[in-house]
Amino acid sequence: MPEKMVAVRKMQPGRGFDVVEVPLPELERDQVLVGVEAASICGTDLHIWNWDDWSAQRIRPPLTLGHEFSGTVVDVGKAVSRVRVGDYVSAESHITCGMCFQCRTGQAHMCPSTRILGIAMDGAFAEYVAVPEKVIWQNDRSKLSPEVASLQEPFGNAVFATNAHDLSGQSVAILGCGAIGLFSVGIARASGAARILGVDLNDYRLGLARKMGAHQVLNATGAGGAQGIADWLVRNNDGLGVDIVLEMSGAPSAIDAAFRGVRNGGRVTLFGIPSNPVQIDVAEQMIFKNLTVLALHGRRIFDTWYRTRWLLESGVVDLTPLITRQLGLEDIHQAMELLASGEACKIILRPGADYSHYSGASVQETSGTTAARGAIHL
Repeated sequence: MPEKMVAVRKMQPGRGFDVVEVPLPELERDQVLVGVEAASICGTDLHIWNWDDWSAQRIRPPLTLGHEFSGTVVDVGKAVSRVRVGDYVSAESHITCGMCFQCRTGQAHMCPSTRILGIAMDGAFAEYVAVPEKVIWQNDRSKLSPEVASLQEPFGNAVFATNAHDLSGQSVAILGCGAIGLFSVGIARASGAARILGVDLNDYRLGLARKMGAHQVLNATGAGGAQGIADWLVRNNDGLGVDIVLEMSGAPSAIDAAFRGVRNGGRVTLFGIPSNPVQIDVAEQMIFKNLTVLALHGRRIFDTWYRTRWLLESGVVDLTPLITRQLGLEDIHQAMELLASGEACKIILRPGADYSHYSGASVQETSGTTAARGAIHL
């Protein structure tokens, strides 16, 4: 075991990340040490890279980034009982207290004492990461490649939001085709939605929405605001408001369009997070339309993970079209610039170590996996 490792860290306030060499994490009694095979970059990481107001208030440098990953267990703490060296794993990034009202009533995803990997503690943009045993998730290497296994954490958000409704035979509009919105398109298609309409401001993402199963897409730039978007939804749904709207962007105009474009008696899920307060005419846009409105965040721990496992392992939803590139840790600057440009969806960091001597299987054995240091287009 080496004494040091390479990690992507936020060393000080301001824009950017640093690639540095740091000591391996020291394991606590209840932790496991995972050799990271793949780590996916999240929109939250982009916020931290840009050092926006949220990041300045929440992040305390120095910090190793990253909370979406897969890898092989290479060491375990003295109190670890169920996880073994050689296990192929991912992890729930939200580490909850286990004792509050929410945790004890099956709502741990709303625990007020949650600590998040890569936000409040060192994360997985590194060759190794230490995480508590209680958040470890066992993977099947024969069914999930490292890059897809690393996407289970964010994919679970889409599973939670999208499966809140019975989508079979329904018309579904997805407003905001970032990664979570695109995941939702794939889930809606797999769930038997009759018509899927995708709306975004970015043609690249709209192209991915079509690949994931959207029947029609709209670039909302110049569409005429919320009413224009709503009119487009109606025109592309046989002159009727859509049955279900998943608002995944948090943009005020998209939230307005969601309520305008859904049919009377329809359903709206609000999942995107607005940057500022949003005004809604509750009487006209909710009450008089007899809407069912859900405001959701995160995913159920671990209920959603079991649903996620089946969708991905069965091949019902294929996430590989959304993996834009795979890069090494040293390519983090290129990766962040690409994400900021809007011409990428999910970028996977591959630290490059071979953990086959722990698991008895090469990390390159699964289909779709390329050399860890290589950059590919899928």
